[in-house]
Amino acid sequence: MRPWSHELWRLGLLAAAGALFGWLLGAPGLGLAAGLALRLAYHLQQLHALRRWLARNPHSEPPAATGLWGELFDRLYRYQKGQRHTQHRLQATLKRIQESSEAMRDSVVMLDQHGDLEWWNSAAERMLGLKAAHDRGQHITNLVRDPRFVAYFNARDYREPLTLPSPVDERMVLQFQITLYGDDERLVMARDITRLHRLEEMRRDFVANVSHELRTPLTVLAGYLETYVTYAEQLPPRLAQGLSRMQEQTTRMQNLVNDLLLLSRLEIDRGGEDHLPLAMATLLEEVRRDAEALAAGRQQIRVELEEKRRLLGSDSEIHSALSNLASNAVRYTPEGSHIVLRWKPHPKGACLEVEDDGEGIDPVHIPRLTERFYRVDKGRSSESGGTGLGLAIVKHVLLRHDAYLEIESHPGQGALFRCVFPASRLMATELATG
Repeated sequence: MRPWSHELWRLGLLAAAGALFGWLLGAPGLGLAAGLALRLAYHLQQLHALRRWLARNPHSEPPAATGLWGELFDRLYRYQKGQRHTQHRLQATLKRIQESSEAMRDSVVMLDQHGDLEWWNSAAERMLGLKAAHDRGQHITNLVRDPRFVAYFNARDYREPLTLPSPVDERMVLQFQITLYGDDERLVMARDITRLHRLEEMRRDFVANVSHELRTPLTVLAGYLETYVTYAEQLPPRLAQGLSRMQEQTTRMQNLVNDLLLLSRLEIDRGGEDHLPLAMATLLEEVRRDAEALAAGRQQIRVELEEKRRLLGSDSEIHSALSNLASNAVRYTPEGSHIVLRWKPHPKGACLEVEDDGEGIDPVHIPRLTERFYRVDKGRSSESGGTGLGLAIVKHVLLRHDAYLEIESHPGQGALFRCVFPASRLMATELATG
C-alpha cells in the first residue's frame, strides 16, 4: 500500500474510533474532533522533528519515522546526498580549473556582468598589479586605466585583440583579449608579447632602413636610365634594346620602396597631428582623375556623394588609402568595367566605398587580402605592376582613423571594398563642392 493511501486509511480509522468512542459517551462529534486532533498532534510533532533536523545538521541521519513521514525523511536525505555529491564534483572541477589557470603564464581575469573583478590568477597579479585584498569587486577600468583599454572594453567589439603596455611595467607589452560568456559576464585574458613586439619592431626598423638605403641608388639609377632612354637612338641596338624594360622595373622597384617606407611610417607613427575636416567631394574627384589616367579609357569611373558630412582625418593618408583601392579596381577589372567611388552614410557612421563589376574575388581569399604581398593570382598581379602592399596600407590607414575595412565579393559578381568610419569621425559641416 502506498504511504499516502496508508495515511488516509489511518486517519479514517482514527476518526471512526473517535466518533464511536464519543457516541458511547453521548458526544460523537466531540469524539471525532478528538481523534483528528490526535492525528494533527502527531503531524505537528513530525514537523518539529523535521525542523530540528534541518536546523541542526541535515547531513546527519534523519529522524526515525514510519509511513508518510518516514518516506519524506528518506527522500529528503537521499536528495541531500545527491546534492552533496554534485556539489563536491563541481567543487573539484572548479578547483581543477583554478589550478590549471594558476599554472598558465597568461593572465586570466573573470568579471561579473557589471565589469567588476570576481577572480583572477597569479599571472594577473604580476602583469596587471591586481591584489586580492583590495581589488576584488573593483571595476576593471579602475585598475587598467589606459584610455585605449577603456574604449576597447566599452565598445564591446572584441573580434580583434588590443595591444598595450602593462599598467605596472611599461617595458612589458600585453595583448588583451576579452570574451563574453554567461549572463553578460566577461573573461579578460592578457598575454605577454614583449619578445614578439621587440622582434616586430626590429623587423619594421630593418625594412625601413633597407628601404631608405635603397632609395638613393634607385634614384641615381632611374636618372641615368632616363638619360639613356632620351639618347637611345644614338646607342648600339644591342644596348638600347633593354633600356625601356630596365626603366620599367626600376620604376616598379621605386614604387615598392615608397610603399614600404609609407607602411613603416604608418606602423611606427601614431599620427593624428594632421587630422582636419576633409572636403570629401574634392578628395574623391582627385582620386577619380588619377584612376582615369591609370585606366587610359579602359574603364568608366564615376563618383557618388550621398553623405553631407566631412570626415575628420589625414588628407594624405585617406587619399593614399582610397587611391590604392581605386588603382586596384583599375588593374584587376577587365576593359569596359564600371568603377564607382562612393561616400555614403552607414549605420555606424559613414563609409567610403570602391565598387566594380569586374571578375570578382573568391571569398576564400578575402581574409588574407590585407596581408603584405598576398596575391590572389601571382602571375596576373605581377603583370599589373602592383607592389602587393596596397591593401596593407589601407588597413593601417583605417586603424589610425578608428575605422575598418569590409570586403564583399564573389566570382563573376564584382567586388566592393568598404571603409567604415565611426560617427565620432564625422563633422556636421557641409561638403565643399570644388
